[in-house]
Amino acid sequence: MIILYSVATLGALGLIYGLVLAFASKKFHVEIDPKIEKIIEELPGANCGACGLAGCAAYAEAIVLHGEDITLCAPGGDSVIKEIASIMGIEASSADRKIAVIYCQSGGKDNTNLRYNYQGISTCKAAVMVANGPNICNYGCVSLNDCIAACKFDALHLDDNGMRVVDKDKCTGCGACGKVCPRALIEMVSKKKRVHILCKSLDKGADARKFCGNKTACIGCMLCVKKCKFDAIRVENNLATIDYEKCVNCGMCADVCPTSAIFDPLKEVRAKKREEAKKKAAAAMKAMAENKATEENK
Repeated sequence: MIILYSVATLGALGLIYGLVLAFASKKFHVEIDPKIEKIIEELPGANCGACGLAGCAAYAEAIVLHGEDITLCAPGGDSVIKEIASIMGIEASSADRKIAVIYCQSGGKDNTNLRYNYQGISTCKAAVMVANGPNICNYGCVSLNDCIAACKFDALHLDDNGMRVVDKDKCTGCGACGKVCPRALIEMVSKKKRVHILCKSLDKGADARKFCGNKTACIGCMLCVKKCKFDAIRVENNLATIDYEKCVNCGMCADVCPTSAIFDPLKEVRAKKREEAKKKAAAAMKAMAENKATEENK
């Protein structure tokens, strides 16, 4: 009898709670704008946070309910922007695609000067907490690959020397790698910009070059500042930086940098053209001299 009473009591309570929940679900039901669901379907679903919000669902809600900018999804790119614009019934605008730039040319197996052999937790964050990291340069890459682990798009790899390199075709500019770098060596820069000062050292010139395992540290010599015709470079705290808003990719700063701290993929192309121009000029001068000598001998 007691068992039957207990079962009946539990059944009654279950029925009451069920009715209360059913009533509450109808009473407090919030209609979800179908546009939000459609936008969520178009977003890549990476939940990387590049848009500045908690995830794709939060971004979709912000677009529909709060008029958020539709160009903030770096992984989605222009194709997603066009789809969202179509859903929202507005004009699509192209996003300035950004990719990760690693501002350090050390960090490989053969180009890093170490002050001690680190044997702790294998993360960059943990390593810099032990005497500011194992590498002598306090501003350089710690080389434990937190950035690679953070990348959801397989856009960061190690080259043959153990250097971290960015795959420009795969990088979405989400910024996840930059957020985990304890020395803030990774920034998102417009893919249109090709000239970069790949150094973050604030040490004075002689020390910067001595501590850098690759000898490519910025030494604050000011040659790049003097060479730039567009006022796009400044030196503060012994470090040169580029104002990408002013930079026109001429690469002249890279041509005069004595340590190759400034990277421009077209630097060698320009050097080759200058060498060819010198040879042509020398050949022309030689031909003129020979012609003059011939004329004088007549």
